[in-house]
Amino acid sequence: MAVFPAVPFLPIGRTAGSLLGAMLMVIFQVITPDQAYAAIDLPILGLLFGTMVVSVYLESADMFKYLGRMLSWKSRGPKDLLCRICLISAISSALFTNDTSCVVLTEFVLKIARQHNLPPHPFLLALASSANIGSSATPIGNPQNLVIAVQSKIPFGKFLIGILPAMFVGVAVNALILLTMYWKLLNSHKDEEDATAEVVAEEDVTSHRFSPATMSHFTSLNSQEWNSRLESMSLQNSPNVNGNGSHAETLRNRTSLVENEINRVSSGTFESARITNESKEVSTDGGSQRREETVPSRGIGSVITLVNVLLRQLSRGKESLSSEWKRVLRKSCVYLITLGMLVSLLMGLNMSWTAITAALALVVLDFKDARPSLEKVSYSLLIFFCGMFITVDGFNKTGIPSALWEFMEPYAEIDHVGGIAVLAAVILVLSNLASNVPTVLLLGGRVAASAAAISAADEKKAWLILAWVSTVAGNLSLVGSAANLIVCEQAHRAPHLGYTLSFWNHLKFGVPSTLIVTAIGLPLIR
Repeated sequence: MAVFPAVPFLPIGRTAGSLLGAMLMVIFQVITPDQAYAAIDLPILGLLFGTMVVSVYLESADMFKYLGRMLSWKSRGPKDLLCRICLISAISSALFTNDTSCVVLTEFVLKIARQHNLPPHPFLLALASSANIGSSATPIGNPQNLVIAVQSKIPFGKFLIGILPAMFVGVAVNALILLTMYWKLLNSHKDEEDATAEVVAEEDVTSHRFSPATMSHFTSLNSQEWNSRLESMSLQNSPNVNGNGSHAETLRNRTSLVENEINRVSSGTFESARITNESKEVSTDGGSQRREETVPSRGIGSVITLVNVLLRQLSRGKESLSSEWKRVLRKSCVYLITLGMLVSLLMGLNMSWTAITAALALVVLDFKDARPSLEKVSYSLLIFFCGMFITVDGFNKTGIPSALWEFMEPYAEIDHVGGIAVLAAVILVLSNLASNVPTVLLLGGRVAASAAAISAADEKKAWLILAWVSTVAGNLSLVGSAANLIVCEQAHRAPHLGYTLSFWNHLKFGVPSTLIVTAIGLPLIR
């Protein structure tokens, strides 16, 4: 169910499937309820929750919108665009998890492909595969790396340094494979992008969770009542669009109408003031002859009207400026807190509490009800992990995984090239049969214990090999990783841009890419 969440006989999905497995382990007394609760790894759940909350606030601060703009900024053609997608997808996945990057960047990629009149599937493959490869470099890049980082206790910095060279080389090789496979296809489509459009139009891209902020610009000369009056006058008196009147004549008519209305309102206002004063004089003098009242000129009335307009515009400008400064300050706080979290992780602080602290700092500094943001957290993923912890722990107690590992262990020792190749093949196959997270939970402790018998350095290397291979293995098929399925689903549901990435289209690229990238990256892991 982890690999095929919609199996015909029980299409209940991954999360419910993991809970079903956990429940069966307890019902059939493979493990006790207390052992089931103890199997849940709270530090992993805390780290996962904290990184998801930080990702939500980063998206609300337009971080991924800026990344999307970088994809097409001064693009030099489809091949340059494909390489950019590979690089940006890999880096963003290493910092913000591969699932989040795929969710928010898929529609940007589709928009850019449409803008350049290009087929979308090479770019969707570049996005998904590079996201998987890039996420292998950090403990927060994907869920299985979270498990490895917590269980191995490898510091964030050493984890990053150990896999980073393999990640960059892997991304470059993956891009080269894509270019080789789709070279003719990319050449056959002429780039029809407008020369003045260097980025995707902001209004043409819909954020998946947040709508971009918009600001109103007022161009009226008076209040809303004044606006409605002028609009009705313009509609009634302007020439028909299909008529014979020229554009210049239309502008002159509308200008004269506005001037006449201003003069009429001004004179009307002061005329009423004159009549009021005259009536007061009549009542005071007891029927004496009325005095002649001095009425201000129409020019003075126009000036007063314009002054009122300027004062209103100034007030609105101050409000807009204040709102803009608040928005910039909020974004700056989100970026600084995220940067502080990454620095703290590099310094070796506790990863779970560092991520939770950063998440709560963002919640507090946002200074409003956090429920809308917290509702965007994938709680189903947290529940999936809980069920998976219990299921795998129960499966381990059956003795089946231990028996299988005892058979494979003599051939999978990492002190020689043949052993590394066998271990990588086992991880690769098991990750595609049972999904990468269960594979890491099943093999992690056994692989590390076997390597620790050789040396401490080999133990660390064994964990990093497990992280590298189990992550890159997700590129083998469309159902190999959640990132692939996210890109496929997002592309299919995109409004007016729907595209279906087929299983076979992915497989004919995924098999060679996975095998080559995995093999090239293994010697670079330290």
